[in-house]
Amino acid sequence: MSSSTILIRGAKGILTGLAGDAMRHDVATQGADIRVTGSTITAIGQLEPLPDEKVIDASGCIVMPGWVNTHHHLFQSLLKGIPAGINLPLLGWLTAVPVSYRRHFDHEAVLRLAARLGMVELLLSGCTTVADHQYHYYPGMPFDASAAVFDEAEDLGVRFVLARGGQTIKREVDRNAPPQCQPETLEQFLASVEKDVHRYHDPAADAMRRVVSAATTPTWSVPPEHLKPMAREARRLGIRLHSHLSETKDYITYCKEVHNCSPVEFVEQHEWLGEDVWFAHLVHLTPAEIQTLAATGTGMAHCPQSNCRLGSGVAPAPALMKAGGRVSLAVDGAASNEAADMYHEAHTAWMVHRAVGGADAISAEDVVRMGTFGGAQILGLDAVGTLEVGKAADIVVMPLNEPRQWGLHDPIIAPVVSGAARPSTVLCAGKIVVENGAIPGLDLEALKADADEAVATILKARAA
Repeated sequence: MSSSTILIRGAKGILTGLAGDAMRHDVATQGADIRVTGSTITAIGQLEPLPDEKVIDASGCIVMPGWVNTHHHLFQSLLKGIPAGINLPLLGWLTAVPVSYRRHFDHEAVLRLAARLGMVELLLSGCTTVADHQYHYYPGMPFDASAAVFDEAEDLGVRFVLARGGQTIKREVDRNAPPQCQPETLEQFLASVEKDVHRYHDPAADAMRRVVSAATTPTWSVPPEHLKPMAREARRLGIRLHSHLSETKDYITYCKEVHNCSPVEFVEQHEWLGEDVWFAHLVHLTPAEIQTLAATGTGMAHCPQSNCRLGSGVAPAPALMKAGGRVSLAVDGAASNEAADMYHEAHTAWMVHRAVGGADAISAEDVVRMGTFGGAQILGLDAVGTLEVGKAADIVVMPLNEPRQWGLHDPIIAPVVSGAARPSTVLCAGKIVVENGAIPGLDLEALKADADEAVATILKARAA
């Protein structure tokens, strides 16, 4: 066998991403090894090394699928902890932070740096699939934002889904907005999405690149008459739809006062429900809306840390899961989640639902399922999200070498219950993208220096 195979050997425990009892692979009776050939898992069990095969020692480690992050705003990775917005709820925060600070992302280098920083943070937390709700587009933009983020993802070796956002009307929060917040026309938005589809979109079940049509918010960022054309054009192109919905009570009040319906009823009227649609947040849902989402297969990108940080509430993710709905895990933008990595997010999801729903509201296995298979299902990446023979080799090896992980009587749940950690090895599509706890070829200190310099430049510009 050639050296293109990799053997991950001797895991202490394997979380598969599968449902029910199948989540825990029984290493004692079924073997603790995983073989990867090319980009695919080709064997799981008690395996012996083949000639010239690369062997990764996973003894004492938990092995699991790569996390799938279904909602981010990567450009916000240079906007963490801004004092003007640190104690504001969503609408005030939007004006004080993303709207106000988008003027500083007027050249390609700063957007690339922010995207790289965000993806490095995710990758070092075992995330191998990133869906970026990139809404920083505007008429006359002097660089190609889509190309920039796809290039950065390719350099790091992660699967990347561009949720191409944007707005076609000026919003209430766009007060004193810079030119970088100016809306596009509907025709400009649709043409740009189609261009990105032709350049980047791969419909394969194990695609490394996908494009999604993702108007920033259906209630505020586009007029109602634009929603159906956007949905129909996305379906013509064979791509999915994504946006924010029901993040705060303001969505409910607005839809009731302006459209005399709930937010979910509003998007249903405009053809924005279905298995090809998922929404970020969905914090404020009625039981009827939960049933509608479940019945239509419309997905949730659950962002518990951002929802806590902005005081938005706790999304009914367990209730939607219980109803048979599709739920995934996401970190949201770093400007409203200063710890935008997947281990922190998983730990928060496990804790917050138990705080509001009782100790049995959600299990560690539920969170793993949500953050792996759940995300892949919502993104339509059917070969991703589980450790099974024939599936994509997106694999995380997590050593139990932190004090917070010691003393566990059930160490396999450490990725959720113990919180922050750094994998020793991460594979994406069979390629090693983290080795010995580091990203090969990445100078982490240089990245920190670049981020510090970018923040200093922004602060200097604002003081001028």
